[in-house]
Amino acid sequence: MTERKPRVRFAPSPTGMLHVGNARTALYNWLFAKHNGGSAILRIEDTDVERSEVRYEGLLIEDLHWLGLTWEEGPQMGGSHGPYRQSERLPIYAEHTERLLAEGKAYRCFCTPEQLEGERAAAVAAHQPQIYSGRCRAVSMEDSRKRAGAGELYAVRLRIPEHPIRFKDLVRGEVEFPAEAVSDPVLVRSSGMPVYNYVVAVDDALMEITHVIRGDDHVSNTPKQVAIYEAFGWQVPEFAHLSTILGSDRERLSKRHGATSIASFREMGYLPEALMNYLALLGWGAEGGTRETFTPEELVREFKLERVTASPAVFDTGKLDWLNRHYLKLRPIAEVAQLAWPYFERAGYVGSREKVTAEIAEWFERLVAVFLPGVDHLDQLPEKAAFVFALDSAKSRADAENAAILASDMGQRVIGAFTARAIAEPGPITAERFKALMNEVKAETGAKGKELFHPVRIVLTGAHSGPEFDKIIPLFEDGSALRLGVKSVAERAAAFF
Repeated sequence: MTERKPRVRFAPSPTGMLHVGNARTALYNWLFAKHNGGSAILRIEDTDVERSEVRYEGLLIEDLHWLGLTWEEGPQMGGSHGPYRQSERLPIYAEHTERLLAEGKAYRCFCTPEQLEGERAAAVAAHQPQIYSGRCRAVSMEDSRKRAGAGELYAVRLRIPEHPIRFKDLVRGEVEFPAEAVSDPVLVRSSGMPVYNYVVAVDDALMEITHVIRGDDHVSNTPKQVAIYEAFGWQVPEFAHLSTILGSDRERLSKRHGATSIASFREMGYLPEALMNYLALLGWGAEGGTRETFTPEELVREFKLERVTASPAVFDTGKLDWLNRHYLKLRPIAEVAQLAWPYFERAGYVGSREKVTAEIAEWFERLVAVFLPGVDHLDQLPEKAAFVFALDSAKSRADAENAAILASDMGQRVIGAFTARAIAEPGPITAERFKALMNEVKAETGAKGKELFHPVRIVLTGAHSGPEFDKIIPLFEDGSALRLGVKSVAERAAAFF
């Protein structure tokens, strides 16, 4: 018998944004498929009619593409196992439900909500498991058909066999559930809508999924799905349940920990290769366990499910920031500048990129290069570079440390000497000319080191520390010449007081 090539699926519900946990699940499925020469399928689980929205489907697909994930079959490109939206597969589920009823492997349950609630309350009072009593198991097929034909409402339940349900988990090993712990699960509600565990099992079987890789919150669902496989006589796939992702407080990751959606990280200016790299490390490590940076191609080559741990992974924003800084350094500065432009445009510092000249583009690249080492993600750049575009002198003077420097006798002398020379300059002040001016101020005042440079830096940038002068002086002068609303050195000196 020829061994089947792996087929995996990522099956999100379009009820909200794509979050870190689901994105990691999608990534592990993709890496497993690529590593083993298999196929990745995207399936949209939209049977929750009240919460599912088309816009969320579009957004999650956009986020997956941005992250660098692709698939061989799905709702956009189709495939031989479609449709790929569960809402379009309802006739398939109905057909399989009739088969189970005809074979006696499922039965109609006519219990009312009140009866079921009474059973549940009694079980709670007796400190017993809250499982279905099996009241309708004994209803004959003939009586069942008659009652259904007469219009009596019913759900459809799976008849769980009286033996333990076992499955292989590639992360946790062999797992077993006693039959009584599973009870007889509902397959189809009295409304006629099939339930999650039923449609997932049918879809996975008909789409020939060989490995189900998903979060460990689905472990309790798995025995019900295995029982459905067995009822149809289908081959049970192998399972891999991924550990929970925790926040820094070791509680399940949620919005209170900060950004958790892929869209949020995109908006903050993280690079997709950084986020992919980091998500891969949340529960997995390559052979040796010391390496932390991987290109997508290296991840595909190295990824094995055997290296996935069952221990919860802690989401460390600091480590993600470190990886993002690493990948920002590797990107050509022209690309980084292009990605950074929208953040400066939203801050009101630059106009539309469509109207940018080559000279302005080159100046902006130099600007980004100066401030990039000081940020973790691109949305921090405008604040770092704000003084280039708009210097708030009053705010600078109000700062306690600045005020002390400016009020000192030496501070006053240095500022006076520098301002006089800067204003008197007949043309643009180059980095070399600025250095010469500072030497003249040093000779006149006797100031050196911090006493010399801190007062001038406050006048020009609003702070007593920051990027090197030889990098920012050209930005001031060239930005002024390009009419970008940037003040030159002389203009800054003249306007400070």
